[in-house]
Amino acid sequence: MSATSSSAPSKPISWPYLIAALASLVGLGDAIYLTVQHLTGESLRCTIISGCSEVLSSPYAQVGPFPLAAIGAAAYFAVFSLAILAAFGYRLAVPLLKILLALMFLTTLWLLYLQAFVIHHFCQYCLLSAAVTTVLTLIVFLSRKWGKDSHKPSPTRNY
Repeated sequence: MSATSSSAPSKPISWPYLIAALASLVGLGDAIYLTVQHLTGESLRCTIISGCSEVLSSPYAQVGPFPLAAIGAAAYFAVFSLAILAAFGYRLAVPLLKILLALMFLTTLWLLYLQAFVIHHFCQYCLLSAAVTTVLTLIVFLSRKWGKDSHKPSPTRNY
């Protein structure tokens, strides 16, 4: 028996989770950028909308001594890791990923509320993070339906 053959059939990659892993890298890059800007003390300019400096210098931009962006980076890294595990069939990763994304989505809603009604300014980098979190939440929570639809047999055609 060769080292490449096995008795167990290989499980196909779950594409929704792989796509979620790739999408989480966008959020991770955004969060790392904001963390570096925060830690170096450089002012951040918005290029699309105004309000980044107001949002990022608000008291809501930190949780204790930690920049909120650093917590976001850790969360996006965890999403990436869990989505990769889920893509390759690790069942325990899926419920953990759903719990994490639910918490991230609720946090996103809270932060959008703060920007709109408390700070009265929006940050384009924060809005990008909100969009990425929303997309991740949709992908992961709809992945079961998507996965079932993608495995349906195609109708037979009679020529």
